[in-house]
Amino acid sequence: MKNLITLLCFVCLFISFNLLQAQEANDIPENFKKRSPIYDYSESQLNNIDTIPDFKSKSQKLKITGTIYESDGTTPAKNVMLFIHHTDESGNFELKRQNKKRYVHHRGWIKTDDDGKYTFYTFVPGKYILGNELTQILPIIKEPNKPEYKIETFLFDDDPLLTGKCRTKVEETNPNRILKLNKKEGLFEAKRDIVLGKEETSTY
Repeated sequence: MKNLITLLCFVCLFISFNLLQAQEANDIPENFKKRSPIYDYSESQLNNIDTIPDFKSKSQKLKITGTIYESDGTTPAKNVMLFIHHTDESGNFELKRQNKKRYVHHRGWIKTDDDGKYTFYTFVPGKYILGNELTQILPIIKEPNKPEYKIETFLFDDDPLLTGKCRTKVEETNPNRILKLNKKEGLFEAKRDIVLGKEETSTY
């Protein structure tokens, strides 16, 4: 009798585990691996403030604020998602894995309220020691009822590579994307406003 009860308990546990696994598998969208990372947020409700992983442990903490506007440049855009990701302080993309999909660890999401404002608490990315690319934060925008799209990257005013023709071109086309860092009480602060439809790009 004791063996029969033990066997029944084992069978019940086995069935429960398999049902749980099946439910978790069903919760993963079919296009999970190929879809844009902007859809991989874990919170059911986003707000207009987010903190990038490892923010508290970083030495060059950075607060980025701004307003997202409609195409007229004056009307605040509400319910717009903004996703960013960037390298670690060494200039490398720290990769993680979830459900067999690789993703950049230092990333975050916001969704604007009626005022169109957003805030990210992150840190200044590092520059790859052997690279010759600008230090950048990479963003993706998702407007309501529209496909997601990439916009021009966040750049840094004190980047030694942002000089000459490169700086002139950026300043002529969209100077807002250059972050000018001001340090207050151990925290760098910078601002970037975004105008929808004016900064779309097909590549980083």
